[in-house]
Amino acid sequence: MWISHALLIPILCTLPALLAAQAPPTAAPPEDAASSAPTTLSGLVQPSLDTLQQTLGAVKLEKWKRGTVREESDANIKDILQDLQTTLPPIIAAAEPGTISKVLPVFRNIDALYDVFLRVVEGSRVAAPADQVTQLQEALISLGKGRRALAERIQESALAQEKQIADLKSTLQAQAAAMHPAPPPVALTCPAPAPARKAIKKKPKPPATAQQKPTPAATPAKPGSGN
Repeated sequence: MWISHALLIPILCTLPALLAAQAPPTAAPPEDAASSAPTTLSGLVQPSLDTLQQTLGAVKLEKWKRGTVREESDANIKDILQDLQTTLPPIIAAAEPGTISKVLPVFRNIDALYDVFLRVVEGSRVAAPADQVTQLQEALISLGKGRRALAERIQESALAQEKQIADLKSTLQAQAAAMHPAPPPVALTCPAPAPARKAIKKKPKPPATAQQKPTPAATPAKPGSGN
């Protein structure tokens, strides 16, 4: 059965719209994990440091049990707060360009800070109320994540710089080889071998003969002898 052009044209025009309506919605592309990761050093460690400072600021030592644990924790908390407020901010700001020589002081400081804060958390399990112990443990976990992320950033930077140095070395070697090409190999010419000399055969000497004795002369016949 033939279909007229008047009916075929509207069908062809509406076909893309029908297909688009029936097609399932395409899922949005997932966000790149690398793009969502913090690129600056402060963005990498500052959230955990802020959590630590807020948690220590909310600690109520008067609710802890009296004793040496409480006194040691009080001194450690004061040292940590002073480090967070005065020591870390300038070295973090100086390390923002991302060079390893400037990032390492930040890592050493945070690593030492983690050890001191760990003693505070361990002391809280003995002398502090349960709610404060939970808050301190959560802050310790947050600080540990920040310290681990900073260590990974340092390792990535070191690998990137090693690769950059290796690529630069290869480029310099290639340029040097192009500017000073190696001389062509010299063809070794071996001298023609000397013609073989014919061996001269020596004639054998005749054997030595015995010396011949002289033959005796005939004696003359005496006169008066017969015949």
